[in-house]
Amino acid sequence: MHGIMFIKTSSLGDVVHHMPAVTDARRRWPDARMTWVVEEGFAPLARLHPAISEVIPVSTRRWRSQLLSRATWNEVSAFKARLRSIKAEKVIDTQGLIRSALIARTATGERHGYNASSIREPMASWFYDVKHAVARDQHAVTRNRLLTGLSLGYSPDATIDYGLVKPPKDASAPYAVLLHGTSRAAKEWREVDWIGTGKWLCGQGLDVVLPWGNERERLRCERLAAAIPGSRILDRQPLDATAKVIANAALVVGVDTGLLHLAAAFSVPLIAVFLATDPGLTGPVGNGSITVVGGKDIYPSFERVIEAAEKLPLKR
Repeated sequence: MHGIMFIKTSSLGDVVHHMPAVTDARRRWPDARMTWVVEEGFAPLARLHPAISEVIPVSTRRWRSQLLSRATWNEVSAFKARLRSIKAEKVIDTQGLIRSALIARTATGERHGYNASSIREPMASWFYDVKHAVARDQHAVTRNRLLTGLSLGYSPDATIDYGLVKPPKDASAPYAVLLHGTSRAAKEWREVDWIGTGKWLCGQGLDVVLPWGNERERLRCERLAAAIPGSRILDRQPLDATAKVIANAALVVGVDTGLLHLAAAFSVPLIAVFLATDPGLTGPVGNGSITVVGGKDIYPSFERVIEAAEKLPLKR
């Protein structure tokens, strides 16, 4: 196997969910050159995986908002040329959307993807050379691993390995990360519950770190920090820098958000608060201590999170 190109462009959680498939492929084909096509904002995450030789950023989100710009079309042309310059033997689209299938079609190599009954956008399957059936009622990590295995001629084993190397720990005091930001209001936990959780963590000798990704989340951080002793607001920074903070936390508590899956990938003790989505399909999975509270249309209080935290091996 001379070269493998993966197409998994977004979102943050989806990118992390694809990492075990990359690890599997490296074990099966240790000498293959592996390339990953990913949205430009998530490129720092794809580069964290040691098996990836080259990351090709794509900017479909930005391009859609600037379609009338000459610079946009120049970027599109340059992206296509770079894709075609990679002589991959296999091109594997684990995203399964029309836009990702079009990227696969542009690339050079045998194109693999889900068949029409295995994806949300069945028309995407028209653009693949080889189409694979993968049941849709399985976890996203499992689906990525199965599709990659079918494309490359092996069956994944039961072990989930994200392949990430935990960064060195600095000399800061032990801390917990509270991932309060998420893409939909229905997934949000009440601020009173974040405050109750944060105060308890402070009482356990842990500082509280509050990341944010947009202005609404930054304002929430300010309210939470004002109410939680020993808390600090994390500066907005590239995803690989945020990944380092998460990787070295004593505990992560988060709602259904992409950063939650980084904690699982680094085997950090984790409590996931689910409110509006099914954790069986997209919840955190990994080899660390993971507790899921709540569920679709089930609202857990902060006392439930504290009860779960008391059972975890927290490093203080």
